[in-house]
Amino acid sequence: MAQATLVPRLPSEAEAILAKETGRILASRMQTADPLRLRMLDDPAKAIVNIPASAVRMLVRILEEMARGNAVMLIPVHAELTTQEAADMLNISRPSLIQLLDEGKIEFRRVGTHRRVRFEGLMAYKRRADADRRTALAELAAYDRELGI
Repeated sequence: MAQATLVPRLPSEAEAILAKETGRILASRMQTADPLRLRMLDDPAKAIVNIPASAVRMLVRILEEMARGNAVMLIPVHAELTTQEAADMLNISRPSLIQLLDEGKIEFRRVGTHRRVRFEGLMAYKRRADADRRTALAELAAYDRELGI
């Protein structure tokens, strides 16, 4: 993602503890559709900020992941990825991704000689592939039951 400026990093133990405490407090606010009003105590003007309810839900999810010790990366739905970034997200090699692109299984566009993959298209492919895997697994389990295994 050429637009990304932050590199994900694992939270420290202190950050994970703080994330857990803060996430628990904010989670209690997830039932309301009203914006969350926060007063900035370390601001001399004690400014008040309003955070949309949808952003609070997203923030709680981020804090939950940080509390588990996971790095978090936020990607806009309309972001365009390089082929290496897209391959990394699918946990496959870049040549395997290129093959999927050339077969038309994932939409992409060319920028000069380079391919760019839209994040939403990549996730649509991932959802289809995951659904296909679940279907195949269910069929195998049914076949095993049929055989009495």
